[in-house]
Order: sequence, then structure tokens, then C-alpha cells
Amino acid sequence: MEELLKLDQELFLFFNNLGSSPWDGFWLFITNKFASIPLYAFLLFLLYRNYGVKPTLTIMVLVAAMITCTDQLANVFKHGFQRPRPCQEDFIEQGRYIAVRCGRYGYFSAHAASSTALAIFMGFLLKRFYKYAFPLLIIWALVVSYSRIYVGVHYPGDVFTGMLIGTLIGLGFYHLFKWIYRKYFKI
Repeated sequence: MEELLKLDQELFLFFNNLGSSPWDGFWLFITNKFASIPLYAFLLFLLYRNYGVKPTLTIMVLVAAMITCTDQLANVFKHGFQRPRPCQEDFIEQGRYIAVRCGRYGYFSAHAASSTALAIFMGFLLKRFYKYAFPLLIIWALVVSYSRIYVGVHYPGDVFTGMLIGTLIGLGFYHLFKWIYRKYFKI
């Protein structure tokens, strides 16, 4: 286990040190939870356009539950494992810490889990209408996830675990929506 944690620290330093001052503002913007509001509004428009009012409202409720699920699960893991964030470690002097704040613990990344869950869920909902929706949403989730390493608050292992858990939760909520849609909306 110690070797795995050391590898994660080395990967963190590699990926974190890819950054440079001219890009810091961009990555701080990307990692901000409010930066994706225009994307959310656009996705909402696409859902309404292709599914109608009632299914879109159902999707909104499911998205709220899905994000709550990823965030609360991340809190359980964070307090259960109590793994210090990289910005809390002595070796951060070898890296770049540019985040606005640094929490105490961080296993796994809630940003990575939430963005991946949303990308999987929305990607599957929209891919039959827009063939590039799924890959573009996955790229967005990867960018948001990497931003957590760039700003110095998560290890690559935290991000990878968050993306894995987000994928499972996104798939689960997609299948739940399919069941609801067939049962209540499909005539």
C-alpha cells in the first residue's frame, strides 16, 4: 500500500508541475463549480427540446439526487479514509498549490465523481439525438477532473477513484431514468 501511495504522490507532482502561471487563471476557472453553469443551461435546453417538460423535470430531480449522492459518498470516504490532500503535505513545496482553499482530507474527488456522473448520465440521454454529445461530455469531465490535480488539492488516485465512482453512479441513474421513462412517459 505504501508503494501505491508513493506512486500517487509522484504522479501528482508530475501532473501538477505541468502547470505554469499563464494557465493558472484558466484552471482556477475550470475547477470553480459555477464555471459550468452555461453548460448546464445548454444541456437543460437540449433535454427540454428532445424529451419535453415532464421527462426533463424528472431528469432534473434525478440529477439533483445523483449529485447529492456523489457528494455525500465523497464525504463518507473523506472522513472514513482521512487521507490528507496534497496541499496539506510537506512535499507540496515541490509542486504548485494555487487553489483558493485547501480542505483537510480528500479521498476521493467529489468534483471528479460529480462531473463524471453527469457526463455519463447526460451523455447516454443525449447520444441518440446528438452523436458527439457523449464524447464531448466525457472530455469536459476529464478536464474538470484534471483541474483538481492542477490546482493542488487532489492526487491522481483521488481523481481516478472519483471518476470510477461517478461512472457507476451515472450509469445507475441512467438506468433508473430509462425505467421511469418506459413506465410513465412512453406511450
